[in-house]
Amino acid sequence: MTENIAAAKRTIAADQKKDGLSVRDLILVAVLIAAGAVLKLTVSSFLNFAGMKPNFMIAMYCLAIILTRPKIYQSVVIGLLVGVVSQIPMLNATPLVNIASEMVGALVCGILVTVLAKVTRDNKTCQNVVFPIITTFISTVFSGYTFAMIVGVAVAHLDPLAVFGVYAVMVLGTATMNAVLAAILTPVLRAVLKR
Repeated sequence: MTENIAAAKRTIAADQKKDGLSVRDLILVAVLIAAGAVLKLTVSSFLNFAGMKPNFMIAMYCLAIILTRPKIYQSVVIGLLVGVVSQIPMLNATPLVNIASEMVGALVCGILVTVLAKVTRDNKTCQNVVFPIITTFISTVFSGYTFAMIVGVAVAHLDPLAVFGVYAVMVLGTATMNAVLAAILTPVLRAVLKR
């Protein structure tokens, strides 16, 4: 009888849908955003390679979204918060542009997490490595090109198609570095946080 009750509790717990972010999730998001800001201020300068460097702010909000699996609108709010934090003068040379680019990146990340979580539900390797690589890479590309479009077209008056070529190495290089970082940190954080 005890086994039946335990099995019923597991079934009920598995069937319950997550309703938004818990306090624990919010703390994790805040810690990762703060860590991203600190890493961008300090470590980012040392990891510069041919003008490319990881964008720790994007990598950390992708990690936050991957680990907490918020609703899509909550992902956009996370992007908005990162964009606002990015307005600190030492973190950003182009005021306000990061707000739009991080919201777009977080939206894409939230959509991908929602879709890929269902596809990779039973595959731990996919959840811990492949899933973070794909999600972070694509989210960084969207965020990077949103930033590039705003700066390239509005500030530098480039043709929109030219922006894709001019910023390709920087955006794709940064996306690759962020994806590798997410692939390394996701299994570690999942193990530590027991998620």
